[in-house]
Amino acid sequence: MRKKTLLLGISAMSLAVSASFFIEPVSSQSADRARDPGVRVDPPLARPSAGGHIAGLTPNEIRFFRLGKEDFEEVEGVADGLGPRMNLDSCGTCHAQPATGGTSPALNPQVAFANTATPSQLPAVDSFIRPRGPVREARFVRNPDGSPDGGVHALFTITGRPGVDVSPPGPCRLEQPDFEREIANRNVIFRIPTPVFGAGLIEQIPDTAILANQASSTSQKRDLGISGHANYRVSGRTISGQANNNGNDGTIARFGWKAQNQTLLLFSGEAYNVEMGITSELFQVERDETPSCQFTTVPNDTQDFNALDALAGTTAIQNFANFQRFLAPPRPSPNAPGGAQSIARGRGAFESTGCALCHTPTLRTGNSTVVALQNRDANLFSDLLVHDMGDGLADGVSQGQAGPREFRTAPLWGLGQRIFFLHDGRTSDLIQAIRQHRSEGSEANRVVGNFDELTESQKQDLLNFLRSL
Repeated sequence: MRKKTLLLGISAMSLAVSASFFIEPVSSQSADRARDPGVRVDPPLARPSAGGHIAGLTPNEIRFFRLGKEDFEEVEGVADGLGPRMNLDSCGTCHAQPATGGTSPALNPQVAFANTATPSQLPAVDSFIRPRGPVREARFVRNPDGSPDGGVHALFTITGRPGVDVSPPGPCRLEQPDFEREIANRNVIFRIPTPVFGAGLIEQIPDTAILANQASSTSQKRDLGISGHANYRVSGRTISGQANNNGNDGTIARFGWKAQNQTLLLFSGEAYNVEMGITSELFQVERDETPSCQFTTVPNDTQDFNALDALAGTTAIQNFANFQRFLAPPRPSPNAPGGAQSIARGRGAFESTGCALCHTPTLRTGNSTVVALQNRDANLFSDLLVHDMGDGLADGVSQGQAGPREFRTAPLWGLGQRIFFLHDGRTSDLIQAIRQHRSEGSEANRVVGNFDELTESQKQDLLNFLRSL
C-alpha cells in the first residue's frame, strides 16, 4: 500500500464548508440582510429534541430500540468483519449530529480513524477529508473505460491496522484508489450521511399516499416547473432495473439521497457492507475478496440460533433497522430562533414561495404491525420523490430510476440542528443551500426566484422557520 502524507488542505474540487457552525440568532426585525440563524441548540436542562424513541412503544419494542441503538453505536474491529475496505468503523460516528441517528458531526471522525493505522501504513486521507467535517464517502462517476460507475470507493483499508499484519491469513496489503488523480479528472462526487430520525414513519407511508400527493396541486406545480417522480418507474412495475435498489418488486424506494433503498433492512444491510465492509445474510459477498485480507468467516453478521435469548441472537442489520424504525422524529421548537410569530410568518412564506410543493409538510402512515407507527402524521417535509435539480447539483450518478441530476426531496425535520447541507455537504449556510437549488435545468428555479423576491424581513422569517424544525 502506498504511504501518503495526511492532507488536510482543500483541493480545487473540494467543497467549501464554513469554519463557524454556530451563528448568533437573528431577529426578523433586523435592518441587516437576512442570514442563517445557525445550528439550533437545545436549552440547558431541556429534554433533547432528537435521539429518543417514538411514543407509544410497548416495553418489548423499547428493548429492541435500546439494543439497536447500542449496536448502531458500537465500534467494529477486524475480528467483527470490518473491511477489507471501509469508510469508518461505526454507524453512530457518522450519524451523530445532533444525536445518534443524525448526520455528520462538526468534527470529522474519519481523520482520527485514519491515524489508527501504523505510521508505515498510514491510510490515504485526501484533501476532501478534513478535521472540521463533514463525514464523506466518495463515488466515482465513470470507470476507466468511460462506462458508468457510480459506486462507493472506500477511503480506508485494514492494511496497517493492529493485528492485521501478524494474524493469518495476512499480511494484508491493499492499494487504495488514487483519489487525487480522479478528482483532477473530475470523476469524484461526494455524499454525506443522511439523518434517519423518524425513518420508521417514512417506511410506513403507503405508495398510494406518495402517488396521491404527487398528483395533487398539479396546476401550481406546472406553473412553477415542478414535476418529479417516484424511484420505481419501469415498464410493468415489476423490476427496478438495478439490483438492491427497491427489492426488485416495483414498489417505491424512499431511503438514501436518491431514494435508492426501499426498506430500512435493505438500507442497513447495504450500509454495513459498503461503509464498513461487513457482510451479512442480506449482502453475503465481500466487496474485496483478496484472500490474505479475509479474517473472519463470510458472512460476518448472521442470526445466532444458539442464543438463549432470541433478542440477543438478532443480527446487527436487523438491530440497525429496529433502531431506525423506532427512532422518533426531531421535535421542532415553537419559538426559536426569532420567536413564535416570526416562525409562523416563515411557514407562510415557505408555502407561498412554493417550497412546500416538494417539501410536503405531512404525509400519513398506513397500517403497521407496530401500533405506534400506524395511521400517524409524519411531518417530514418531503414528498419522497426524486426531482431534477439541474446542472449545479448534478453528480453524474444514476441509481434505480433516479438520474444523474435527480435527488430525493430531502426531509427537513431536524434541519434546525444540522451543520452541513446538500448531498455533499458543500455548505453550512442555509441561504447558500437554498440558492444552490437554482441552476440550469433545475425544477426549483422559479421557487428560488420567489425566495429572492421576498423582503429581507420575510426571508429572515423563512430562515427562522427552517431552523425551528
